[in-house]
Amino acid sequence: MKTVLAATAAVSLVLVQPTVAAKRIGHPPWQYGSMAGADLGQNANLNGAIPFPADNDWNTDISQSDVDPNSDNLIASIGLGTGLHPDFGSGTYHGAIIGIPYYVVSDDQPYVKIRLKAYKDESDKGPFPIPPDAMIEGYKTNGKKFGGDRHVLVIDRDTNRMYEMYRAFPIRNMAWKCDAGALFHLDSDDVRPTEQPGWTSADAAGLPIFPGLARYDEASTGTIAHALRFTVQNSRRAYVPPANHWASNDDNPNLPPMGMRVRLKAGYTIPPGFSKETKAILQALKTYGMMVADNGSNWYISGAPNDGWNNNHLVGELSQVKGSNFEVVKMVGIVTPK
Repeated sequence: MKTVLAATAAVSLVLVQPTVAAKRIGHPPWQYGSMAGADLGQNANLNGAIPFPADNDWNTDISQSDVDPNSDNLIASIGLGTGLHPDFGSGTYHGAIIGIPYYVVSDDQPYVKIRLKAYKDESDKGPFPIPPDAMIEGYKTNGKKFGGDRHVLVIDRDTNRMYEMYRAFPIRNMAWKCDAGALFHLDSDDVRPTEQPGWTSADAAGLPIFPGLARYDEASTGTIAHALRFTVQNSRRAYVPPANHWASNDDNPNLPPMGMRVRLKAGYTIPPGFSKETKAILQALKTYGMMVADNGSNWYISGAPNDGWNNNHLVGELSQVKGSNFEVVKMVGIVTPK
């Protein structure tokens, strides 16, 4: 994560295991821009709550939008023959949880001090309502060193606010330190009122992370009603709204800028034998697409950990969907830093 800097591992402090969101039969009525119906706790079920209003970029149907004129070159740079890969799942991989966890709190959660470091000038200053046991991305159940970007995501269901941190560490007196922190308004299209052009967030693209995660409580209903988030190995020194930050020094126009959105082509047929969860992910990629949010492995889709995921289904089925099955949605307003 972040421009051209690499995240490093760090020693963990006190953490807890995630809980498993309850499985729903049939999809719930969607509640755009209100988290009031969400359960509380680690990786809680949102019960149909969707961040931001229905007309927000994350929730907009782009299945009929124009194709970018440079789509073929952009897709080729990510990999025509490379399959999708879930960067989330159940259980652990090399001792670490698989995915980016999140925590839902109520408005009585105490606010704590946030000590900002590397991206202090592009961060919201806090305090944030971060529980002391909020799970950190990359947490290893054996208590050894972390891997990954150490994201911490917390949603206040009562105030409709979301707090995201990059390279987060719990410290003394219930406080936290992190390299970057961002506060998002989940009930507004002005998603981060403090943001200035070119600011990063807890994500390299300057986007919120949580809205782009594949979550089991949604996928198990058969429907994901928003865009997803994915990574590419090589990106351009540019971004396109709703992204707000770049993550490269390369000006090659055939590389994707941060925020570039891709979708599954209309002619792609979702195999009927795929699992309900995989079909929900693929239908979301047809209807809402997914945005380039960070540098990482090509075609890796982000999601939240949950013991309900079937890793064999996810890996085996998504890998059959190749880069050649995608196209780039026409980009408008590309920003190239001076």
